[in-house]
Amino acid sequence: MRAVLIVNPNATSTTAAGRDLLAHALKSRLELTVAHTDYRGHAIEISQAAARDGIDLVIAHGGDGTVHGVVNGLLGEPGSAPPPHLPAVAVVPGGSANVFARSLGMAADPIAATNQLIELIEDVDRHPNWRRIGLIDCGERWSVLNAGMGLDGAVVAAVEAEREKGGDVSALRYIRAAVRTVLAATRREPTLTLQINDADPITGVHFAFISNCSPWTYADQRSVFTNPDTTFESGMGLFATTSLKVLPTLRLVRQMLSKRPNPRAKQLIRDDNVATLRVDAGDTPIATQIDGEYLGLRTSMTFRAVPDALSVVAPPAKILC
Repeated sequence: MRAVLIVNPNATSTTAAGRDLLAHALKSRLELTVAHTDYRGHAIEISQAAARDGIDLVIAHGGDGTVHGVVNGLLGEPGSAPPPHLPAVAVVPGGSANVFARSLGMAADPIAATNQLIELIEDVDRHPNWRRIGLIDCGERWSVLNAGMGLDGAVVAAVEAEREKGGDVSALRYIRAAVRTVLAATRREPTLTLQINDADPITGVHFAFISNCSPWTYADQRSVFTNPDTTFESGMGLFATTSLKVLPTLRLVRQMLSKRPNPRAKQLIRDDNVATLRVDAGDTPIATQIDGEYLGLRTSMTFRAVPDALSVVAPPAKILC
């Protein structure tokens, strides 16, 4: 099996020794080429070349941003002609949150994940059926994990601004940015309108979180849930509110951090299995993010769940009871 290992050497939890060990272990099972990303967007270019060369498997070793680049490089812009050959994707976590790897059931530790990946590859050799997962068509690009308009877009923008100044990306930095953003938003009138599938539009919405899996993210080891029943095999999750009053919002946050989450509130708009969603911001563009990358200001976005869009090397999906 021909494979390309795409390594982000600047990812939070990767080390030179760990990368060498990973490559050595994989070369014993695969016809492997190793490629390091040198700049933003490089993972997209490497993945495009891998698809053109007929590679069977692309392995991402980095954080969720690296996975985002790999998937968008392989699939191309949403709405474009599908690639004639689409490699499967695997991941060995190397970032800070590693939401994609952990949500797929991969070990959080890179060495343990490497051993797990090798076992999965050997099993696929015997039973050649890759696991299939859905993605979110965001119009401009594909989302593997989540997207958002409003609060989380502004938080991502603030964190990226700090990163450009040389600051470290950490859960604490995200929390600080989130607190400042929410406090600022409480003083503004909600401007978003949501069109969920074919239902009547919902006006007066503060923000919209869209997810492709659960949990939404991790704060270190703590899971943060918005749509507990959303999976890679279901439609999208939608989590939005019509109020940001302090006490109700704090109660909602507590539910999101619960070990048995089922967020419910009078001000909450939640649907764990959405096929299509349009978000309109009116005349004032708002901050938008996709998979933790700041997209910029947008006045409207349409999101569409696309099932069975990608083959992945991962444990079987858990069946929700």
